[in-house]
Amino acid sequence: MNTEDLRSKTADELRKIILDLRKGQFNARFQKSQSALENTAQVRISKRAIARAKTILNEKIRNEAKAGAKKKAA
Repeated sequence: MNTEDLRSKTADELRKIILDLRKGQFNARFQKSQSALENTAQVRISKRAIARAKTILNEKIRNEAKAGAKKKAA
């Protein structure tokens, strides 16, 4: 999933995506430990996708907080 797709999602949707990615990462790690994972790079790809989604989620939360503070100050 690329950043353009993630930026178009709401905060709740991003939380769900992060949860799904974590489940996938767990499954990939489990398969890797059992030597059943064909593409071992999948663990790294999952880790980076989670980090990307969390970064965008934090940006959205921060921007919403800034907008709320500006309204309160005005």
